[in-house]
Amino acid sequence: MSPLASLARAYERMGRDAAAFGYSVEKIGFLISLNCDGSPAGPPIDLREGEDDKKAPRLMQVPASRKRPGVTPKSFFLWDNTAFALGVSRDSKKIGSARFEAFRDRHRRELADADDIGLMALLNFVNGWTPEAFRRLAWPNEMKDANVVFSLESDRRRGVCIHDRPAARELWRRLNASAEKSEAICLVNGERAPIERVHPAIKGVWGAESSGASIVSFNQDSFTSYGHAQGDNAPVSEAAAFAYTTALNRLLERDSGRRIQIGDASTVFWADASSAQAASHAEAIFAALMGVGEGAETKTIAGALEAIRRGEPLAHARPDLASGVRFFVLGLSPNNARLSIRFYIEEDFAVLVARILEHAEQMRVAPPPKGERPGIWRLLIETAALRKPENIPPQLAGECLRAILSGSRCPMTLFSAILIRIRADHDVNALRVGILKAVLIRNFGLDKEVPVALDPENADAGYLLGRLFATHEYAQTQALGRNVNATIRDQYYGAASAAPRSVFPLLQRKTTHHLSTLRKDRPGLAVNIDRKIGEICDLAEPGDLFPSMLSARRQALFALGYYHQRNDFHRGREEANDNGADPPYAKGLA
Repeated sequence: MSPLASLARAYERMGRDAAAFGYSVEKIGFLISLNCDGSPAGPPIDLREGEDDKKAPRLMQVPASRKRPGVTPKSFFLWDNTAFALGVSRDSKKIGSARFEAFRDRHRRELADADDIGLMALLNFVNGWTPEAFRRLAWPNEMKDANVVFSLESDRRRGVCIHDRPAARELWRRLNASAEKSEAICLVNGERAPIERVHPAIKGVWGAESSGASIVSFNQDSFTSYGHAQGDNAPVSEAAAFAYTTALNRLLERDSGRRIQIGDASTVFWADASSAQAASHAEAIFAALMGVGEGAETKTIAGALEAIRRGEPLAHARPDLASGVRFFVLGLSPNNARLSIRFYIEEDFAVLVARILEHAEQMRVAPPPKGERPGIWRLLIETAALRKPENIPPQLAGECLRAILSGSRCPMTLFSAILIRIRADHDVNALRVGILKAVLIRNFGLDKEVPVALDPENADAGYLLGRLFATHEYAQTQALGRNVNATIRDQYYGAASAAPRSVFPLLQRKTTHHLSTLRKDRPGLAVNIDRKIGEICDLAEPGDLFPSMLSARRQALFALGYYHQRNDFHRGREEANDNGADPPYAKGLA
């Protein structure tokens, strides 16, 4: 199923949670209450909620907005921002008669034959209003550029706006139906119907234009094919275009619970199940596994989620979700006034959960990261300089999520980015090592060769060199203490992991000096460190331990060996402190 078709189906299941056909959910800041003669019944009513600068507009269903391409102003019906509805704005470029005249002319034309008291009141208002009245009536400046709606004073207390009146809704329906539009077979639903020439705007994609952008858009002569213009090039019916854009706009809202911001990819997800409850639970489990917080369904799925995180298959944790639940994930990125589909995944929910757990297992290292299992955003931060989100390599986020959910190879840019960050800041932590381990398994087929914890029998040169480097560092910290200005990791990690032959002879000389210092006060520790160095070197093939260069694959194994050996030393010290005994490798410790 195509992304547009699956979104159109999602709209059908949203029910009251989505706008009705011909309407859109917009952010409305103020309401202007009118008397029957069209005069303002009082100052505008602030619909925003919150305090001071944190006031948020109210979401309200209004006659659908449209993109406003070109230079000729086009107003919305029965509502708009103040530059159109009142002729006032903070932006000097928007102040003038053109926008207000567009609003006034449209409503004079379309309300000319209206006999409804509310529509007649609005017509009287636009006929009698002048932008100068805004200052004369002392209406608040914070109202400028906000979206406004209108209401009869007699309807206001009942919460009914003019666009909600039955006559207004019927007029809006007739205006939409009366336009001359070509018909064709819709590419989304396969039915012959009027074609949408300009699709509604999609809002909420990070980095896209605030006024909205399009997935389907033809606005230049170079895109014309066989005489077709705009939407006729890829015919999508009005109903289908409205359905997929409405559903996508709802999913992109921050409070939808079905949106993830992964780098520059605005990602939405939704489920198709036999019941709304099953779909909601599947979406909540997916969101939790992606590490995007806890929703309202968390208590309901808590037991199943804990079982899944322990590695139990979905068939055991939630048998009702193991079959018959189809899941969709769509990643979008901005491209000027258009949107690019970064990735689209459609799969059974049980398969997606299994792939997420498989990736988590491939990343498993001992000791594990502190805290709960990290989400994909936390992994991507490890690729960024200074761990700032804006420094995440472009397109990497979408490629990583696609690899996890599709079970495909990881992007090699992830592999190289982690290696670069380790060489730059010398931070070899559990998340970075886990990422390298997962890439080694997926992309290089190294399953048994990549251990979870310290493998004393692993003879790979990269892994052995990482262990040896950790041992040299341990000797230094034991001889000089942990308050040295720069350890050998700070000074030599990058060179040692890339060109070991040029560095390790120097490290060995330093360690010899450190061991001579230890022999004076802690001879047992010196003997055990020396023995550990010998054990590691004995595992290597003759002439293979100190190659001139290490490949990227072996650099990753170097990091893994270093992490395992370093933490094995620390684990031994912690166990000794807990038990009151001498730690491994530290006999004779004073």
